[in-house]
Amino acid sequence: MSLSLKRVDLHIHTHASDGQLSPTAIVNAAVKGRLDVISITDHDTVNGLHEALDAARGQPVAVLTGIELSSHHGEHEIHVLGYGVDPDAPSLQGHQALAGDRRAVRMQEMVKRLQGMGVGVAYEDVLRVAGPEASSLGRPHLARALQQAGHTRSVGEAFDLYLKDGGSAFVPSQFPSVREAIDAIHAAGGVAVWAHPALEVFDREVRTFAGWGLDGIECFRPKTPPVESMLFEQAARDMGLFRTGGSDWHGPHSGRLGDWCVRGDDAADFLASRGFDG
Repeated sequence: MSLSLKRVDLHIHTHASDGQLSPTAIVNAAVKGRLDVISITDHDTVNGLHEALDAARGQPVAVLTGIELSSHHGEHEIHVLGYGVDPDAPSLQGHQALAGDRRAVRMQEMVKRLQGMGVGVAYEDVLRVAGPEASSLGRPHLARALQQAGHTRSVGEAFDLYLKDGGSAFVPSQFPSVREAIDAIHAAGGVAVWAHPALEVFDREVRTFAGWGLDGIECFRPKTPPVESMLFEQAARDMGLFRTGGSDWHGPHSGRLGDWCVRGDDAADFLASRGFDG
């Protein structure tokens, strides 16, 4: 199959972070969704990568190793995708350990804030929703716990009422800097890509991040308006950065995996750099 005809999704989460399915189930869903290349990019953990690679052997889908590192820049939380990383690299293992601890502390503080507002949710509820496989707690876990307890009608409502950035139960993250995240990805042999950039922050900071070694921009996402995708694409071309994209898929509640995808020619340079050139 030519590169231009490939169907690609480079941003997928498993139950190792805040997705709902196992890595094996993700691979099977990708096959059913006729995807040719996927990347598992769990939040701050590589725990699902080896299973995904094993599950893809002999299947008509290729798995590119990945991770989504949480970082901060001033008052903003910035996520940096790492592609083609070595899951066993010390830089990522160290980040995973640190981020896991910080995520747990952050989650406990958000639960306390909710309890202080009279919302009856416990930290144990979040752990139960996350399941024993999760090594990285995130706000979607808490949102699902709130929904299951009947405090909100949906995950989206939980974010709107309490958990969105600046919301009444929101607690800022205490993660490494963007530069440290980029360096950790490079130390693991990977390519660093800015995930789902916010346009107002992007315009102000992209050249700074590029100066720190940023390799690419996530230009294509289901929720990104076409005009913003065009702006991200043009900036990537102007600065010689890779263009990538993905669904940020977390499970069946997001729709069927493969219903949305990136066309191979939209990320051709990146795919070729990772060995997907035909």
